[in-house]
Amino acid sequence: MSQGRSRTAVGFTVKSGWASAILLAGTVKSPRVLDSQRVELSDPAIPESRQPYHAGFATARTSGPELSRLIASVERFGRQSVKDLVQNYQSAEHELRGAGVVVGSLIDPARIGNEHIRIHALEGRLFRGVVEDTVARHQLACSIWRERDLYGFATRMFKQPEEELRGTLAALGRGLAGAWRAEQKTAALAAWLVLAGHLPASQAVQGAQK
Repeated sequence: MSQGRSRTAVGFTVKSGWASAILLAGTVKSPRVLDSQRVELSDPAIPESRQPYHAGFATARTSGPELSRLIASVERFGRQSVKDLVQNYQSAEHELRGAGVVVGSLIDPARIGNEHIRIHALEGRLFRGVVEDTVARHQLACSIWRERDLYGFATRMFKQPEEELRGTLAALGRGLAGAWRAEQKTAALAAWLVLAGHLPASQAVQGAQK
């Protein structure tokens, strides 16, 4: 990870039990990746915590002590993981402008009739909340995008065709160790938008939470 004072932004793509985190620096026209990490949001020592609302395939875990224990373990372990990441960046003298968080859905799980989809929505809200709460505790502005809205929002903000944006994102990952898949690219794009000052993105999707 590069050393020295620089203005940066961190992007997260949140999945079930983990998140892809990208630290981005540079200018709006010439961003560069300083770091790419997988952040564990669930405790590997408690495998069930990766999908705490699942009792089995497509089956919801009933409310009770076991569900409460799993949720508490996610909040404890996940917050510590994100805290460690942010503090490591700050201790390396990176001036974090804020955080961008990419999620699959923003809909209220209570509005979902299908039980299996509702289970996934509950888990998505839990893991997203862990990331949001932790970056907020570090007094970082946090913007949220639904993954399916992200590229459309970015094309409008950057006034670039989507194909061109995707090409830039693909190039950002060249030469990096580790994976550079869709999760890393969307996290990088979220960080890029934050670096460019397009905040808060969450307001852009509030009217379309489906």
